[in-house]
Amino acid sequence: MSKADKIKNFDPNSIGDTNNNIYGLPFSTDEADVVVIPVPWEVTVSYSSGTAKGPQAIYNASYQVDLYDPYIKDAWKIGIAMEPVSKKLRSKSNVLRKKAEKYIAMYEAGNDPSSNKAMKLIRSEINKACRSMNEWVKEKALQYIDNKKIVALLGGDHSTPLGLMQALAERHSSFAILQIDAHADLRDAYEGFEFSHASIMFNAIKIPQVSKLVQVGIRDYCEAEAKLEKTSNGRIKTFYDRDIKTRQYEGASWADICTDIINELPQKIYLSFDIDGLDPKLCPHTGTPVAGGFEFEQVLFLFQKIIESGKQIIAFDINEVTPGRDEWDANVGARLLYRIAGLAAKSSH
Repeated sequence: MSKADKIKNFDPNSIGDTNNNIYGLPFSTDEADVVVIPVPWEVTVSYSSGTAKGPQAIYNASYQVDLYDPYIKDAWKIGIAMEPVSKKLRSKSNVLRKKAEKYIAMYEAGNDPSSNKAMKLIRSEINKACRSMNEWVKEKALQYIDNKKIVALLGGDHSTPLGLMQALAERHSSFAILQIDAHADLRDAYEGFEFSHASIMFNAIKIPQVSKLVQVGIRDYCEAEAKLEKTSNGRIKTFYDRDIKTRQYEGASWADICTDIINELPQKIYLSFDIDGLDPKLCPHTGTPVAGGFEFEQVLFLFQKIIESGKQIIAFDINEVTPGRDEWDANVGARLLYRIAGLAAKSSH
């Protein structure tokens, strides 16, 4: 059956059909405009774990999402499809996570990884495995990009999208990263791990094609990260959560602040969304929650204004969703994924 036939025969008002793909949609990755690559990886998380369960939890929760979007007509017809979650990658992450926990415990006890043989071996193994994971993501992403798909990566922790950024750099001469996050993630090899979740943007700005990093909502960061932003000659622009709220308390509208953010962005944008950029009530189980953050519709309003400005979201990621005993975090993640996918597709047409 062709995509057109599937659209003709699909009832978007019915319950989510679990025999179909994500959201109960009937499309394959060949037919969908937006393809989701799940990356169940959380080897270097430095606080609470559980993000490796995020992709499957979001997939499961997606069947409860209503498909009507008043902003995008027939949004479901765009087509979203998700690859199966890799059991092999998840298993490897679990094994290495245990080794990382042992390493971190020794690090916190005051041991020096440069002189401790056991720590040195673990660090080397994990850095090698993370590099391999990045290559795996890059190869998958390139296949879909070359088939004119919008790629959405679903983590896992925030280390997972580096390979997607590298893939985009091979197909785009220049683009900016728009980062929604509680943390700056500009640490150099945090805890000794080159590809730490806390080092994703430090690694991203090594990519020459990344012309600018615009960070929004940052509220937990160290002095070295603040200094890196200040000395970046404008390549890194950070809209700190405290500054955003201060402006609002003094009378500025969120729409005005969004205009300032948009003015910092070029035509092509890669969106990197750490779920802890939201108020923790929306993601209570995420690995490193921080007081403050955005409301759900508030941050989507920013993305909508970006699209209305004529700029393009060329790809995106959502990460650090950690499911609890209920479906709350995954429920929020599933709705966020659906809304951003529609906006990204709209920006490309």
